[in-house]
Amino acid sequence: MKLLKPFLLTVSLIFTINPTLAQTSENPWAIAVGADLINLQGDNVDSGINFGAPALSLSRYIGAGFSIGAQYALNNVKNNNTDLKYSSIDGVVKYNLTKGKVLPYLFAGYGFSKFADGKDKEGLFPSTETNRTAIGGIGANFYLDDNFAINVSTSYRGNVEGSTYNHLQHIVGLSYNFGAGDADKDGVPDQKDICPDIPGLKEFDGCPDTDGDGIPDNKDRCPEEAGTEALQGCPDADGDGIADIDDACPNKSGTAAMNGCPDSDGDGVADNEDRCPEIAGDTANGGCPWTDSDGDGVPDKDDNCPDLAGTIVNNGCPDEPTELINFINSENNKILFPASSNSLDSSDKAILDIVKNLLNKYPDASIVIEGYASSDGSEGYNMKLSERRATSVKEYLVENGIDANRLNTVGYGETKLTGDNNSTSGRKQSRRAKINRSAKMSIN
Repeated sequence: MKLLKPFLLTVSLIFTINPTLAQTSENPWAIAVGADLINLQGDNVDSGINFGAPALSLSRYIGAGFSIGAQYALNNVKNNNTDLKYSSIDGVVKYNLTKGKVLPYLFAGYGFSKFADGKDKEGLFPSTETNRTAIGGIGANFYLDDNFAINVSTSYRGNVEGSTYNHLQHIVGLSYNFGAGDADKDGVPDQKDICPDIPGLKEFDGCPDTDGDGIPDNKDRCPEEAGTEALQGCPDADGDGIADIDDACPNKSGTAAMNGCPDSDGDGVADNEDRCPEIAGDTANGGCPWTDSDGDGVPDKDDNCPDLAGTIVNNGCPDEPTELINFINSENNKILFPASSNSLDSSDKAILDIVKNLLNKYPDASIVIEGYASSDGSEGYNMKLSERRATSVKEYLVENGIDANRLNTVGYGETKLTGDNNSTSGRKQSRRAKINRSAKMSIN
């Protein structure tokens, strides 16, 4: 018991001073060689320390801090002036309390302890010399490097059958860990090596850093080109924050929305895909504006009247000249002339001023001016007279600012009489001029 107290004090100091972490799975197998000290417990026994050797053990780390193994020890024990040859063999389970270069642990097991006095006994394992033994103890490994460690432990061994001695067993020895291997010979054990088949660096857990950018190849999207950590080891030649590997325009600063390319005209089509990069256009037209032949704001592809300026509401065609049509269809659309005359009076001119205003309101509209005559006179004379009447109307409108190209004339002579030409009032109604719809403006 005198040795147990300082040992337990040492272990307690280990817990207090060194809580650093280390892996025991790096080299799962451990073999240990040392010396053991036996201290008998109980009444009527010598409680002195008995030194012996060897103490051997073999264990295997199985994970989560647990190891399993076997141990064997020899010693010479003196008790009441009797020399006893001591031997023990056990199976044990060990649990690491922390991880680190100083590794305290608890262990428990079950086995056999033998105290032989040299006298012949009956049987291969005489029960008076060999007893089943339950074990519980504590220990620590002090690692010198990844493989070697100094091992100390103490355990209480209680005999189950009661025919030999309960005792303390203290062991001091040297442990060697092995079994992990290092396939790529980079000095990092395979179990710790993230890249076990490629020689690497310890600071990167066995992985290389081919481009020397401080980012190991296993985390580097561009392992052969030096880059930044923010871009997972890739370079950014144009400094737009988009790695060259993802940048469709690596040498021109752009935006993420454009896959690293600029959009010079701001039309939503990246310059590398824009057929007209300096002119804003339509995505569906490769970044170019659509053709608009008549300049009315409606592209030709959507313009029902691509060569005639119109409105968006009317699909690129001019708005229907509703008021002009209403006038043409009204009773006011009539200029009456005296017999054999093509002269315009003030009331005629007032009517034509209404026509002039309507033509100004609908600048794309054109009209046909129709002249007529009564049945007085010959057919030839009446045809020429109807033509002069239509021309008089045209000349007045032209003099008042209407483009002559918008005004067509036609004379019908006496071919389209109105009213009863056998009467004075009927012939008066036939001496007329009127306007009609022009085919050019979709108005007959």
